[in-house]
Amino acid sequence: MTQADTPDSLEPVEPTADPPGGMRRMVMDLTKMRLNALVLLTTAVGYVLGREGLASLDWGLLGLTMLGTGLAAASAAILNQALEQGRDSRMHRTRERPVASGRMSPVLAFLVGIGLAYAGFALLAGSVGITPALLAVSNVIVYAFIYTPLKPLTTTNTLVGAICGAIPPMIGWSAATGGLEAGAWVLGGILFIWQLPHFFALAWMYRDDYRRGGHAMLPVLDPTGRITGQVMTTTAALLVPVGLTGTLFGVAGWFSAAIATICGSWFTIYCMRFWRSPGDARARVAFLASLAYLPIVLGVMVIDGGPVTPESWIRGGRPPITAEADGLRIAVPGSETDAATRPGP
Repeated sequence: MTQADTPDSLEPVEPTADPPGGMRRMVMDLTKMRLNALVLLTTAVGYVLGREGLASLDWGLLGLTMLGTGLAAASAAILNQALEQGRDSRMHRTRERPVASGRMSPVLAFLVGIGLAYAGFALLAGSVGITPALLAVSNVIVYAFIYTPLKPLTTTNTLVGAICGAIPPMIGWSAATGGLEAGAWVLGGILFIWQLPHFFALAWMYRDDYRRGGHAMLPVLDPTGRITGQVMTTTAALLVPVGLTGTLFGVAGWFSAAIATICGSWFTIYCMRFWRSPGDARARVAFLASLAYLPIVLGVMVIDGGPVTPESWIRGGRPPITAEADGLRIAVPGSETDAATRPGP
C-alpha cells in the first residue's frame, strides 16, 4: 500500500508556512489565469478562422469576444474551486489556491463566480451575439456543475471536461459568423480530441496527487499505465483524421493538412512509447509533445486560412463567396461569378 492509499492521504494537506501572497497572485490563482490563457488563444483562433483571415478582422469585436469569454472562463475556474475546496486542500498541486488554503471563503468565491458568469453572458449577448453568449454560459454550467461533481465518481469526467475545452474556439467562430458552421465543429473536434492524451499524460505524472484528492482519473485506477497508454495513443492517432477535416471543409488548405498529419503522427509516436513502457519520463515527453502540437497546428491553420482565391480547390475546396449590396451581386475577383458579371470587351 502506497502512502497515497493510506487513510492519512484523505486528510487536508497543510498549506506551506508562507503561502503565495499579494492580490495579483491571488487573482491569478483564483481565475486559473495561466490555464485560461489557452481558452482565450483558442477563442481568438476560432474568430480569425471564422473571419477567413487576419485582413478582415474587426478588432473591437474580437476584443469584446475575448473579454466576455475570459469572464466566463474565470467564472468556471472560481466556481470549480468553491465546490472543490475539500479535494483541493488534499492535493499538493492545489492546496495553495485561495479557497483551498482558507484565504477566501467558498461562499464568497461562489458568489463572485456567479457574478462573473452573468457579466460574461451579458457582455457577449449585448455586444457580440446570442450564440457565443449561450456557448459561454453553457461552458460554465458544464464545467462547474457537471464535470466538477463527476471527478470523484467516474473516469468519464475527462470526456465531459474535454467538452469544456472544445467550446472556446466555437465561441470565437460564432462571434465572427453569427452561427456554428462546419468550421466551428472542426475546431471544436480538434480541441476535444487533443485534450484527452494531453490530460492523461499530465494525470499520470500527478496520479498520486489525484489519488490523494479522491479523483477518479484513469491513471489513478490504472496502476500499470497500460490502459492509459492505449487511450493516449488511440486518441492522439485520431488527431490525424480530425485535423484533415479542416481542409475537407475549407477552413484551411492543403499545407495545413500536411502539418496536421505530420504533427499528429509525431505526437502519436510519443504516446505509443509511453504505452509500451509507462513511466513518468515518457509521460512528460508526451505531455510536452501535446503542448507543441496545438500551437503549431492551429497557427498553421490561421496562416493557411484566409480569403478565397481563384484556385480555391487547391486550398481545400472553399467555394467562391458572393454578397449582395444595394441589390447588386458582388463577386470575388477571378471567380466564375466574377467572370459572368464582368462587362464584355
